[in-house]
Amino acid sequence: MTFLSGYVAALIVFGILDAIWLSIMARVLYRPTLGSLLLDNMRWAPAVIFYFLFPLGVVHFAVMPAYAAGSLTMALVNGAFIGLLAYATYDLTNYATLRVWTLTMTVVDIAYGTVAIALVSGGAYGALRMLASAGWL
Repeated sequence: MTFLSGYVAALIVFGILDAIWLSIMARVLYRPTLGSLLLDNMRWAPAVIFYFLFPLGVVHFAVMPAYAAGSLTMALVNGAFIGLLAYATYDLTNYATLRVWTLTMTVVDIAYGTVAIALVSGGAYGALRMLASAGWL
């Protein structure tokens, strides 16, 4: 029940953060740079798969170890590290292989991923602590 609760919390925080981020940055950073390379209609299946899979890893590798240790700092640091690795993998690969991918997009997106996943991990950790203190876990 603890893992599932952490997962639901991570899904909610990640969904909110990424919806805000993408609604702003699609217009400001991605569309001007990528332009005609972007689809007119998003392919929802890969997006849904990613948004449901990635938080599983965040909860497994950042939230649950931090919860077991009773450490918000551990949740934030581990989350930031996972975000850094995941977003750097994507962005540095794109920067290395795609003509239109810019250094600015790379740096901004990696910074966002690092901070966002730290916040997702911290938020899920906090939710678990609140549920536990309320006697629900």
